[in-house]
Amino acid sequence: MAKPITSITIVGGGTAGWLAATFLRSKCSKKIDITLIESPNVPTVGVGEATVPNMSATLRELGINDQQFFQRCNASIKMGVMFRQWNVNHRGDFFDYMNPFITPPSLDKMEMGYFYHAYGAGKRDFIQSFSPLMELLEAGKCPLSFGGKEDPMPRVGYAYHLDAVKFAGLLAEVGTERGVTHILDDVEDVELDNRGHVAALQLKEHGRHEVEFVIDCSGFQGLITQKALGEPFESYGDYLANDRAMALQIPHSETTSIPAATSSTALGAGWSWSVPLFNRTGTGYVFSSAHRTDEQARDEFMAHLGDRAPKGAEPRVIPMNVGRTQRAWVKNCLSLGLSGGFIEPLESTAIHMVDMGLRWLLMCFPTQDFDDATRNRYNQTVDAMYNEVRDFICLHYRLGNRTDDQYWIDARTQLKVPDRLAENLELWKHRLPSPLDLQTQFLFTHHTYQAVLLGKQVYRNGYGDGSFSRPYAMSEKNWKEYLRKSAAHTRATVAFKADHRQMLLALRGELGPGGVQIKKLGTVEPDDSTMALF
Repeated sequence: MAKPITSITIVGGGTAGWLAATFLRSKCSKKIDITLIESPNVPTVGVGEATVPNMSATLRELGINDQQFFQRCNASIKMGVMFRQWNVNHRGDFFDYMNPFITPPSLDKMEMGYFYHAYGAGKRDFIQSFSPLMELLEAGKCPLSFGGKEDPMPRVGYAYHLDAVKFAGLLAEVGTERGVTHILDDVEDVELDNRGHVAALQLKEHGRHEVEFVIDCSGFQGLITQKALGEPFESYGDYLANDRAMALQIPHSETTSIPAATSSTALGAGWSWSVPLFNRTGTGYVFSSAHRTDEQARDEFMAHLGDRAPKGAEPRVIPMNVGRTQRAWVKNCLSLGLSGGFIEPLESTAIHMVDMGLRWLLMCFPTQDFDDATRNRYNQTVDAMYNEVRDFICLHYRLGNRTDDQYWIDARTQLKVPDRLAENLELWKHRLPSPLDLQTQFLFTHHTYQAVLLGKQVYRNGYGDGSFSRPYAMSEKNWKEYLRKSAAHTRATVAFKADHRQMLLALRGELGPGGVQIKKLGTVEPDDSTMALF
């Protein structure tokens, strides 16, 4: 009979390592020892400052309450991602659209998108036709309220922006309190047994550390999976051109409005992110080195920021190795976070992929035999998740229509399109995305694809022949009545929902009676180790 796992060793800290340690300590039997080995000499590369809606459930499972999280991590609310200047309309003007954390309702048992495609919504775009999120964003509000039965929108999905380094620190505190053994030391060598499994780690100060099962969270260096076990790296360079980034932090004042959404603004050779935290904004430029030198990208980025950039600020340049190891789980080693792969952070997927990797590990938990069937099923699932994320990111570039820089032309015409996405793009010329089209929907559903296609206005700009096959009867009268009610609902919702900053003060426990702030806004702490890319 196969022996059960009695110990798990995690190599590397940061968000990936400490989320793994704290999550597994919260879920696994106390008979399993969990040890995290973290180098005191390697700076942490934060795996994310923006999340997707599953994070709230993860925090609840970890027993981290709102006040603890918002105060310790300078967190804010995220309703979705605003895409700015990624496409031009039929007049050649830039426009913005949102990928929201909300699913459109049906009308007359039909997908809302078909009504919008057939009849339009006046000056409102697709998201505005059924959701108040963009109006909430413009008003500086968030999807939460201070209570009351009259709330027009009591339930809505949302995610968070967070300080990745502080989040890792909070997880470390929670994890060690619950029994995670924390070793600060450098891994100098990896010892393999006669099966090629990791038998032990040689630590600089603590000597030999025996291993049963090891999780590699060592970041881009891939200390165990890639270096010791020799697992090949599969580049996504043929699909995604961006391979460099530069990052900068912009402080807030106490009166600065805090947008409740991540923002991605297209520039000449990539895009600039903006992740608004409670006390600062994380920003930067993801770009292609084939189209801009570091100096050219810096000048373009700083010109984009203008007066918002702190005086004398110099953005940090970060090389990006976009792709993944061919297998996430090799022998008795599983890789999570940057050690397993990296896809440009356009849709804030990094922390989500760590989270899902841990949940799937619990479903495929090994014995000391490490049977192939269990490992293979895990790898198949992770492979499908990477394909899903890669395909969705590729969609944004393939359906771009900017012609003002060679980068955007190349992104649309020269990059490879994954086979499944290529098939779907042909299909979607004739109808909207449906659940039948997607092999997996771990994060991006057919409604998410609809939001991008309709948000980018591709059908108004000649994508397909302009006509859809629609076997169902569609009433324009019913659609116009729905739009009227939706507009009224949006007005009521915007009037009722809370100012985002005020809500954050309340969540942090810093809003006294009568809405008086009882604690001053903290200052920005410089942190050269944070890669605010996600």
